[in-house]
Amino acid sequence: MADFIRFFIPFYFMLFFIISFVGMSYKVARQIGKNPNVLPKDDSAYGLVGLYFKLILFALFMYTILLLFFPEEIFPAFKINVLEYDLFQYTGIILMFFALIWVVIAQMQMKNSWRIGIDNSTKTELVTHGLFRFSRNPIFLGMTISLVGFFLAFPTVIAFSCLLIGSILMQIQIRLEEEYLLKEHGQIYMDYKKRVKRMLRLY
Repeated sequence: MADFIRFFIPFYFMLFFIISFVGMSYKVARQIGKNPNVLPKDDSAYGLVGLYFKLILFALFMYTILLLFFPEEIFPAFKINVLEYDLFQYTGIILMFFALIWVVIAQMQMKNSWRIGIDNSTKTELVTHGLFRFSRNPIFLGMTISLVGFFLAFPTVIAFSCLLIGSILMQIQIRLEEEYLLKEHGQIYMDYKKRVKRMLRLY
């Protein structure tokens, strides 16, 4: 199982990044004629959130690469042994596969409205169909599930830190986007907000 985890985790996150960020960015950029990555690069509070997003992604990437090339040093480091069971690992792997499929479906359903960040220069359509009937933020939900799966598959303090910090940053981003969507769509968004929960509606 350890050898599988060693190879699976880095290739999974590379695949996740290539499909859901690079691939979707290229697809949407061709359709709208501009880069959909609109995270600010200034020194504002929102710019700081964007910077931390990039840093946590870079840290996650480096950690998984080290796991691939230096397994004897990385595997035992900061391991939470009490959670190291095959059942948890298999559950984590299943959650990671599910999360990738979920995120890609949600991105496809957003079509040209998909952005990395808040696009103040273009009014995009409010998407409420498909997975957005169950979650106002299915992409962030999928990313969170992916990090939960990562932690279960490879229970270390570092994996838990990625889950915790990533979740906090996503929750901040979600609230920034909610303010923007309320301003852009007004009562339509208010009605949608009453119908659908921020992360998941189970009924």
